[in-house]
Amino acid sequence: MEMKEARILVVDDDTSMRMALCETLESCGYCIETASNGLEALKKFRKGAFEAVITDMRMPGMGGMEVLKTIKKISPESPVILITAYGTVNTAVEAMKEGASDFIMKPFSLEDIEFVVKNVMATYEEKEFRESKPVEKMTFTDREIITEDEKILGILEFLKTVAQSKSSVLIQGESGTGKELFARYLYLHSSRRHMPFVAINCAAIPDNLLESEMFGFEKGAFTGAIQRKVGKFELANGGTLLLDEVTEMTPHLQAKLLRVIQEKEIDRLGGKMPLPVDVRIIATTNADVRKCIEEKTFREDLYYRLNVIPLKIPPLRERKGDVELLGSYFLKKYSNLNEKPLPVFANGTLKRLNAYDWPGNVRELENVIERAVLVCGGNVVLPEHLYLEDQGSVSPAAEEKTSCSLEEVSTDISGIDLSRGMTIWEMEKELIFSTLDKVKGNKTRASEILGISVRTMRNKLQEYQMKASLTSE
Repeated sequence: MEMKEARILVVDDDTSMRMALCETLESCGYCIETASNGLEALKKFRKGAFEAVITDMRMPGMGGMEVLKTIKKISPESPVILITAYGTVNTAVEAMKEGASDFIMKPFSLEDIEFVVKNVMATYEEKEFRESKPVEKMTFTDREIITEDEKILGILEFLKTVAQSKSSVLIQGESGTGKELFARYLYLHSSRRHMPFVAINCAAIPDNLLESEMFGFEKGAFTGAIQRKVGKFELANGGTLLLDEVTEMTPHLQAKLLRVIQEKEIDRLGGKMPLPVDVRIIATTNADVRKCIEEKTFREDLYYRLNVIPLKIPPLRERKGDVELLGSYFLKKYSNLNEKPLPVFANGTLKRLNAYDWPGNVRELENVIERAVLVCGGNVVLPEHLYLEDQGSVSPAAEEKTSCSLEEVSTDISGIDLSRGMTIWEMEKELIFSTLDKVKGNKTRASEILGISVRTMRNKLQEYQMKASLTSE
């Protein structure tokens, strides 16, 4: 989901505030719809698809907290941002417990709300996993870890073992391996699961803003600080704070973070006294931390403080057994999202998926399957629909080209690999898919080669789709 496509519902009983928010966010490329009260907002939310909701806290009738709770019952994954002129730390923490993505106090500049919205939307860009059997399952706004891999199952068991401790955790792994999912899994199995889970992307926020985002600031702390801001550490008090891509922090912030871990207290910018905090820190990084230490870009003492419980997520190329499992899930997911019939993978496609190294890991696999659903244009995903990095681009004209002769195809079919123990149904399916592979998915030509009608071909493919759907449920 690109930000310019995101639809946001703005809820405020103040007409001037509502219109100001609308104009500001529309200028950022968002599609905005408004509501003047909570009941109208919920009515619109139930009818339309919104990527986020921004609501005032105090409104006649139904207030913002009630709007938040109801939206989270309807759609737990939808981000909700609360706005209020009467905010306290307790109110902010209560909002975060109920699932609010952020909390901003009036008066604020339009640049402030623009920054908050962009940060929240960036946080929710990561794609969600759902259940597929047999898998290790978790529930957190419908996010799940899908795996049959022994290494991953072992990691999940390990996380359950250490979940109740207060010790810091450092999760390392390549980009796209799902480090945040494992952090949330740890949180859900801890005694802090009823307290806030707050995430901050250290790489996505400019250095000059990251400090205030983490620790907050007092009114008048610097030019433009027209109100007090509660930082992420305070919002996560009693709960868990995820520091995503922690190695992107500047040395100055690393020093402040080290002090927070040691002293269990924070200093707001412009504050007079330190504030005690009880936060479990989970840090993630895709960098080689040892190399960062050698290059003096990451503090060694901070590394030891964070790495009390170390965790390394293996890349997808080391858990090849999960490729087909994940691919089938994403196939169903994006067929549903795009309102397309559920296709099936040709045998050549499955071989191609399993042979590829997946440098972008699960995230790359998801993107590849999403694209394949859109371009396959039929009931079968062929290898050329994957557009993998090492196979080059394929033009639409090349996709439709079926220049091989009937004799060539017929000769090749005789060499199909039919394994011992295969059923007649499986042999028939293998034969149909292999033929479709040879003729680039042209059902009419494949039917001619196999000596069956086009109608029979379509019925067979629908039968395979239904079987695939039942298997993945």
